[in-house]
Amino acid sequence: MRSTMLESAIGGITVPVFEKLWGYVAGQTQEARQQVEQVEQRQKALEQVKAASQEYHNKYLDRHGQVKIMPGLMKEPLPLDSIYTAVKFLDEYSLRYFATPDALEQTYREKGQRRFQADRQRHDGMSVAKDKQHLMVLGGPGIGKSTFLRKLGLEALKGQAGQLACEQIPVFIELKTFRDSDIDLNAVIAQEFAICGFPAAEAFTRKALNQGKLLILLDGLDEVPTRNLNLVIEHIEAFVTQYNRNTFVASCRTAAYQSCFKRFTDVTIADFDDEQIEQFIRRWFSSDLDQEVETASRYWKMLQKAENKATKELAQTPLLLTFLCLIYDRSQILLSNRSTLYGKALDILLNEWAADKRLERDPIYEGFHPDLEKVLLSKVAYSNFEEDRLFFSKPDITDRITHFLADTLDAPKYLDGEAVLTDIEVQQGILVERARRRRRLELSLQTDC
Repeated sequence: MRSTMLESAIGGITVPVFEKLWGYVAGQTQEARQQVEQVEQRQKALEQVKAASQEYHNKYLDRHGQVKIMPGLMKEPLPLDSIYTAVKFLDEYSLRYFATPDALEQTYREKGQRRFQADRQRHDGMSVAKDKQHLMVLGGPGIGKSTFLRKLGLEALKGQAGQLACEQIPVFIELKTFRDSDIDLNAVIAQEFAICGFPAAEAFTRKALNQGKLLILLDGLDEVPTRNLNLVIEHIEAFVTQYNRNTFVASCRTAAYQSCFKRFTDVTIADFDDEQIEQFIRRWFSSDLDQEVETASRYWKMLQKAENKATKELAQTPLLLTFLCLIYDRSQILLSNRSTLYGKALDILLNEWAADKRLERDPIYEGFHPDLEKVLLSKVAYSNFEEDRLFFSKPDITDRITHFLADTLDAPKYLDGEAVLTDIEVQQGILVERARRRRRLELSLQTDC
């Protein structure tokens, strides 16, 4: 059924391309023979395209329709559709910032949680994507940006039967692969078709782009090596302008985004709410055995307990919720030692996630490896707890970074601590900006134990 939908989507592209490539044979004198050869050649080409369509569908499922993260814990990949939990978007008015540090502290102490997002302004992600031709999906690390883009591709493959109800061919492009200055999106897209056996892939790609038949998914703008970032942005903007009949969805970490693309609507993925957390857990523990012993219900009830509040806060991030489910699947108990739990979560954000995605990161500072970064962050958190402060100002942490690097790595006293702070924000998402006027920041894995 899905391959039929894909063939339907490419049908309007294939016929014109191959009529041009396999037209009447010049110089032949027998009209009947011309017609027979034309039909035979065209039929052969269409058969090739049908076979290539099936291969493209299969390859997309293999490459982008499976989930396997944290290989040490997750032994086998899972179909993305089996655990996918619908994403919700925030608009800019739902992202809460605070004018003063006191207002920030007061809000947290009154609510007792670090979710600073207005619940009333959430929108279904798939519905927004269906309505927008140019969409930039923002969010922190592990919030589900790449997963959402992959899911869009899966829905596009279903044609009118999918949630997008479209007839466009999805092309998923990992922007981290643009490691040099030779950037050519046309060639990248054509290669996606060529490896699946599409005849005349370059001509096919040109026709598809000109007719607006592609859903182009540009994943991880923040993962582009810094030296190439401006080139990539310029190339994408020019490409979108040239082929403006197609649909484009891109993703980027919030801290790294500078409103680069003028045509795009910016949306931010919301943290998981209780409904999404429970739905994810029920999808994760859905085997016959789990349903028989009600694993999902037991786990959800445990998370609801007051003593597990900190663990439940971690579950607001899909990546960390996956980690929590993997741990519970192994032991059938909730980790009681919060420092161990938070330490592992910190390792995931600092090391494992970037390694799993094979990211080429510029070093934050020479010799400033993740273990040292953990020491720095622990010192910041400890001093805040001593002073009963939940948040800290940008000048404060910038000064701490400068002194820490000077003491541990013999860095110069005039080191640009603000640049190091920005790199930590962008690369790991451990620090989150909460107050714009006086740049108040929060250590996102800080806990009260």
